[in-house]
Amino acid sequence: MTRPPREHPHHDGPLAAEIERARSGSGRLVLLRGATGTGRTTALDAAVSAAAARGLRVLRARCSPEDTAVPLAAVRQLLSPDDEFPDLVPEGDERGTAARLWRTLRAYAAEAPLLVAVDDVHLADDPSRRWLLDAARRLDRLPLLLVATERSQYDIEPRPRGLAQSLAPSLVRARTVAPLADEAAATLVREAFPAAGEAWTEACVRAGAGVPLLLHALLDDLGSTPWPEPDAPASDGVPALPGSCAALYPGSYPAAVSWWLENAGSATAEVARCLAALEEAWPPHPGDAATDAPPEPPHPAVRERPPTAGRSGAAARDPAGLLAEAAGADPARVAGWLAAMGRLGLLRTDTAGRPRYAHPLLRDAVLTGWPLRRRQAAHRAAAETMMRRGDRVEEIARHLLRVPAAGPPWALRVLRDAATVAVHDARPYDAVGYLRRALEEQLTGDLRQRLLTQLGSLEYASADAPAAIARLAEAQHLPAGPRDRVRTAVALGAALAARGEIRTAMEVLRRAGGRLSDHPGLARTVRAASALVSDGDLASRQEVYRWLCETGERSPELVGTAGQALLVRYAATAALISAPEAMRRMRGLLAQPTDPLAEPFLVGTAAAVAHWADELDEADRLVERGLAGQHPGLLHPMLAALLNTGSDIAAARGDHARLLAAGRAGRPGGARAVPTNQDAHVLMALVHTGRTDEARDLAGRFDLHSAPDGWELNRFLYARGVLRAATGDLAGAVHDFLECGRRQTAREVVSPVVTPWRSAVAACRLELGGGQEALDLATEEVRLARVWGTPRTVGRALSVLGTATGGRHGLELAEEAVDTLREVPGDPLTELIPALLAQGRQLVAAGERGRGRARLREAAELAERSGAVRWLGLASQALREGGARHPAAARTGSVALTDSEHRIATLAAEGRTNTEIADLLHLARRTVETHLTSTYRKLGIRRRTELPGELERGPVRAPRP
Repeated sequence: MTRPPREHPHHDGPLAAEIERARSGSGRLVLLRGATGTGRTTALDAAVSAAAARGLRVLRARCSPEDTAVPLAAVRQLLSPDDEFPDLVPEGDERGTAARLWRTLRAYAAEAPLLVAVDDVHLADDPSRRWLLDAARRLDRLPLLLVATERSQYDIEPRPRGLAQSLAPSLVRARTVAPLADEAAATLVREAFPAAGEAWTEACVRAGAGVPLLLHALLDDLGSTPWPEPDAPASDGVPALPGSCAALYPGSYPAAVSWWLENAGSATAEVARCLAALEEAWPPHPGDAATDAPPEPPHPAVRERPPTAGRSGAAARDPAGLLAEAAGADPARVAGWLAAMGRLGLLRTDTAGRPRYAHPLLRDAVLTGWPLRRRQAAHRAAAETMMRRGDRVEEIARHLLRVPAAGPPWALRVLRDAATVAVHDARPYDAVGYLRRALEEQLTGDLRQRLLTQLGSLEYASADAPAAIARLAEAQHLPAGPRDRVRTAVALGAALAARGEIRTAMEVLRRAGGRLSDHPGLARTVRAASALVSDGDLASRQEVYRWLCETGERSPELVGTAGQALLVRYAATAALISAPEAMRRMRGLLAQPTDPLAEPFLVGTAAAVAHWADELDEADRLVERGLAGQHPGLLHPMLAALLNTGSDIAAARGDHARLLAAGRAGRPGGARAVPTNQDAHVLMALVHTGRTDEARDLAGRFDLHSAPDGWELNRFLYARGVLRAATGDLAGAVHDFLECGRRQTAREVVSPVVTPWRSAVAACRLELGGGQEALDLATEEVRLARVWGTPRTVGRALSVLGTATGGRHGLELAEEAVDTLREVPGDPLTELIPALLAQGRQLVAAGERGRGRARLREAAELAERSGAVRWLGLASQALREGGARHPAAARTGSVALTDSEHRIATLAAEGRTNTEIADLLHLARRTVETHLTSTYRKLGIRRRTELPGELERGPVRAPRP
């Protein structure tokens, strides 16, 4: 299949001159030196062919380690070719035999110029080496050219001196047979596989490492059983080569690597294999053909941290020292070997400074046939060395993963610490590996229970829910302290609830609470978890809140602060309490001392109520506080609730970009049974930004018939109704809104603060022709909105009621709606734009065209400014219908800034940082960033330094993208 390597050019230039010199009667020793497998013999063959072509007689010998016990075996092979098994030289007669052989050589030279070719002279017996040295000293008087190949490679165990080291420089000419350059190696690959792609070719070049012996052996294997088609595209940019030598047939490549190691000596082979074993424990390198773990999704329970894969570890700081300890070799020799192998191309240094084999296939070939116990011993030695040096725990733990249980006494501590680091760096896959290995050690007391709980939580975060539930269930039945039992029960309940097994989760929590009669505080925490989990099942929710309401009235202390917060949330959704009263109660509860296990339920519930109350900055701070209080290594039901509240806050601020970015992160296609709150927000954001085709695609991914009856399904039904209304399917929209309302009412969620379905149905009915039903629904919505009392809720309901009422009173209601929505804190555009649009249409219909156009133009400007494509299109259409010449001539500038935006922009223009502004105005930093982003858009600028000048200018035309 493969062609022999091209001739080395040693017969050209200097070598050709040496041949001519020998023909003229003055010879010399030419030494062809190179590493194992680089083609010394091929270069010698080329020299022999060139000499024969010029009329020289050729005498040739190939040295072998088997002949070292036979004195003068190499010389006899040259001068007595027919004597295949020469007798041993009589003891003490070596000199005489050498003289006789020299006379024979002189006789040959007298007949015709000679080329004496000796391959692998470093393997010759000592008498033959002495004879050749003596001959080299006399060649300048004979028509004889002596060409010998010699292995010249740095080994761990020093080799004997080279043949020419004792000769005068004038008597010898040394030529180096260098490894193949990448370009030359790539040419050989393409000659063997003309259809090879660039990535596949590069992978072969790296696996060949510049050594013709290895490259040809690999190409022979690939040619015998193609793997895969060389012109096939690589997946994910990874070259398509086998991940293991076991896939190669007939196995020429691993055999060649084994021969290469054998020639290097046992000490070098040991170091080479230790390096290959240690490399298995290092973080995956981008150049590898495969990695041990799938890519990790982001873990929301932790703050983002810099990636750790590129950090320098022990191997990067002192690779030679670590490798020497693992292999039991001289560190100085190991350092030299690493440098030599890097120069040859067999090793390449990664970005962290670690020496790695040029390709994973080469590493696998080096390890082929090495016993597992030897690998484990190398990892153990490396771990112990790194421990003594005080290296990073993760670097040590990676080696402990490959050491059997009952390791060093400190192994358990290192593995647990490494898991903690991985969790805080948002790498649950790594943490799972460390904890699984830690569980193999001898564990005492309730430590196994705690580790199983953490492992199950992390396996769930790693998308391995079945394994997670099995771990948590096992932990639940192990002896542990009360607090640990509660943590396990809460984690298991959260895992089951997330899979839709609400009844099972409730039973787990009920049993856990039943064993806490002596710990009332912990029992209250379990009941709070039960209340949160019950949101996914109507019957369970009714049962839990019935008990909470009854007990909360009689004995509030029995439900605890978290339970009382849940009751405030219940009252808010049931339209039994106003927003100011809800926030007053929540702030009072937050000020009370709370058990750390119960605090997440209190803080998360308070964040949701603060969002409904339009206290968005406070809600932001509570979400951040709640996420900061989450243990990243323990599964908790409040984590999902906090993330949902964060999405709700973004939607309230009209931050469609943030919602869409979150929706793009790892959402696979295909039908899924359970839509989430995040999906609902993404769906509405797509509609508002005019991307209805994408919205239809997203809505079509879910089979709502099999979805569990939970609040997230209700939220998605509302969102799908928004989509259908926006695309003209008013009947379908009414169906979705009414179904959402029916389900919400069954859950006693009647307040429009969560899903304003009545206003949505009324608006659709009005477009279909109006009717008493639209007026009744809009009137009821206003009544319920006034109970809660926030400007956003009231203004939104009043806007629809104004349209349904009509006439002069309808105009008054529309005016009141707009005025009310202008008081919404933060960015009220999500609700204000449709209210302005509705009022403008009413004014135009009532004959007040001037006022109506002004309202419609303001709606268009706000829609353009906020990127609400849907509302911009509707406002432009209404302006055209109202007779406006320039429907959407939106203007921006400093006058377009809201009071909050202007105040924040002024402080930023003065040079204050976002953190300083947040502290001065008592806002969340995210709020400051959101306002500044809106300000930049309105002012048409990109840099903070442009603020001072732009704030002094008047209105300018909005920049077009």
